[in-house]
Amino acid sequence: MIGIFLITHASYGESLIQCACHVLNHRPAQIAQLGVSAQDDPLDALPLARDMLSFVDKGRGVLILTDIFGATPANIAMKLLKPGQIEAVAGVNLPMLLRALTYRDKDFETLVTRTVAGGRDGILNMAKS
Repeated sequence: MIGIFLITHASYGESLIQCACHVLNHRPAQIAQLGVSAQDDPLDALPLARDMLSFVDKGRGVLILTDIFGATPANIAMKLLKPGQIEAVAGVNLPMLLRALTYRDKDFETLVTRTVAGGRDGILNMAKS
């Protein structure tokens, strides 16, 4: 199973995990989150992020989910990437996280494709549906 690691602003990642736990009725294995605050130095957060990454990686790799591309959490994630082993997707939302949890027994390409689709497909104008 591919590990899931959320790197987000403040407590957003933990909130998403808690919501996923509610939907799934259990806490998924091999999932962790790192909340980055405005006071955190990204260089100080990087060693902690590496430790947390190794905690969720049981040999099949890790998918990092982050909130805003170009922001500090995503910049930390960028420093951790290893193609085919540690991949990342920005723009995390609850549908994206649930899709990632559903497809993480597949290969990385399928996981990333389904994760991005889940996040995108979870956004719709309800008045037009």
